[in-house]
Amino acid sequence: MNNSIVLPTVLPAMTAALLILALPHHLKHQRVVSVASTILALALAIGLLVLAGDGTPRAYFLGNWPAPFGIVLVLDRLSAIMLLLSAALALMVAVYACAGWDTRGRHFHALLQFQLLGVNGAFLTGDLFNLFVFFEVMLIASYGLMLHGGGAPRLKAGFHYVAINLIASTLFLFGVGLIYAITGTLNMADLAGKVAAVSADDQALLKTGAMLLFAVFATKAALVPLHWWLPSAYAATSAPAAAMFMIMTKVGAYAIIRVYGLIFGADAGPLAAMVAPIVIPAALVTLIVGAIGVLASRNLRDLVCFSVVASMGNLLIAVGLFDGPGTTAALSYLVHSTLTGAALFLLVDVISQRRGQQLERLEPAPAIANETLLGAMFFLGAIAMVGMPPLSGFIGKLLILDATRQAPQAPLIWAVMLGASLLMMIGYARAGSMIFWNNSEPVPSAGGAAVAKAPGLTGITLVPLVVIALLLAATAALSLGAGPFTRAFAATSDQLLDKAGYVRAVLSPAAGAGTGEN
Repeated sequence: MNNSIVLPTVLPAMTAALLILALPHHLKHQRVVSVASTILALALAIGLLVLAGDGTPRAYFLGNWPAPFGIVLVLDRLSAIMLLLSAALALMVAVYACAGWDTRGRHFHALLQFQLLGVNGAFLTGDLFNLFVFFEVMLIASYGLMLHGGGAPRLKAGFHYVAINLIASTLFLFGVGLIYAITGTLNMADLAGKVAAVSADDQALLKTGAMLLFAVFATKAALVPLHWWLPSAYAATSAPAAAMFMIMTKVGAYAIIRVYGLIFGADAGPLAAMVAPIVIPAALVTLIVGAIGVLASRNLRDLVCFSVVASMGNLLIAVGLFDGPGTTAALSYLVHSTLTGAALFLLVDVISQRRGQQLERLEPAPAIANETLLGAMFFLGAIAMVGMPPLSGFIGKLLILDATRQAPQAPLIWAVMLGASLLMMIGYARAGSMIFWNNSEPVPSAGGAAVAKAPGLTGITLVPLVVIALLLAATAALSLGAGPFTRAFAATSDQLLDKAGYVRAVLSPAAGAGTGEN
């Protein structure tokens, strides 16, 4: 079973190659292969989560080269949770796209599989250079997904997205180069033991490399002031791509947890907890900016985009504690915000298709078909994103507030989080009222009868609604199972604090790791 650790990267890579080389002009076949592959990826992720559940990290050495000289993939509870989340999200996106979005351009499903390859590789890799490699795979695929369907607004936003990520990639290489020049290794487990022993003369350069990496991860995680690319990029792209991009900001948060918990953690000597004084203040500003953006949004797409920024602020407040309760809260909120954000992006797409010329703009329009069902879904998504009971957003925020009780900034954190929740509640209430209550009169036809603005709940509209309902149901399940889920996240947090176990799994020949043969 240890050899299955490599499969989350092999499966989407082989699927993407098959879609491009064998099925480039057969969309129906592409859909079958893509959905089947993501179902298999989901089953594999569940199996790996069960495997990681015994609390023992496992390593897979490609080519049977021992660490720190070869490429290593590491499975622990954290990576297993992230693999399961990405596979579940990819399946929902693939099914949603099959309802029509994949006809608006070429190679949607292949790009989706390539992005899944990059995301899964980033969660599994055990060294910084391959983290860079998988970041690039993920980002190249995301460029294609973002531009899928074409259009001038999408092309303009895509250019900005590409430019900022190329800069981030350059900084990533500089940071990796500095770390390797000082330590002679990029293996995370090896670095965990070497960073504390770096001489005083080299500490400044090593810190520079670490801070460059933090700038890259903060960009991916949309941390203020490096967040500005997200609202324009996510608002311009297609709904399935925006939903899939919900996992990309979490890759940035994951990288911060992994790198600055494992390598530059509490036992890293003079370089210990170097980013801790930065993360929480920046996260608080991120939350404020996101909440104000929600309140000021003039269309539903922007509303959800700024909600994502605000959710990253909440998430990174918990991450910035760099302790057990904080990490537990961060994991709970991470899963919730990914599912909720994806559901809202897809729901906004369904709503806008039914509003005629008004699309997703917050202005009066004739009543839409199935407005009771869509309004109920929007209400559930809104209270989940804002963090109101009884859905999982409330549980996640409660865990964050509880984790910060002993923090020096606790009064400020509580005030900002509760104030931001109020602003977001007002923003969502305003949007819901405008979309579902403040309706204008239907446009009359030439014969005097009202013109129907949208189809009923039939045919191609059913699949998207089922996908959205499943995502919202998942947030409800997180709330109903709050006890078991929180215990699982706490066990993951405890494992992250046990750095010795991770190091043994990677560096010890007797770690019981799976190996890949040449």
